[in-house]
Amino acid sequence: MFKELGQIVSLMKNLPKIREEMDKLQGKLAQISAEGDAGAGMVKAKVNGHLEVMSCQLSDEALKLNDKEFLEDLIASAVNQALKKARQLVAEETGKMATGIGLPPGMNLPGIGG
Repeated sequence: MFKELGQIVSLMKNLPKIREEMDKLQGKLAQISAEGDAGAGMVKAKVNGHLEVMSCQLSDEALKLNDKEFLEDLIASAVNQALKKARQLVAEETGKMATGIGLPPGMNLPGIGG
């Protein structure tokens, strides 16, 4: 318990550095890009590190199918795949940032990572 308390006190002393690192992390998250696809590339989705959908592309082949439910399933699948990849990349960047400011492995700050 005292060890954890000491770590928290140490973090409090480093608040300016933590704030600076958080700002850097937010910039890096905006640059992260992850893609997902479904239906052998008939649908492609791209998301950023803020987990926002940046684009969704439908192939001509997908449109020719004229199957609304199937297309909706492909879109959901492609977006979910892209989001999963983006979350992984965000977790990696967050881990690097946490290590850089001296957080022990496994300790999370509220509002960081996911």
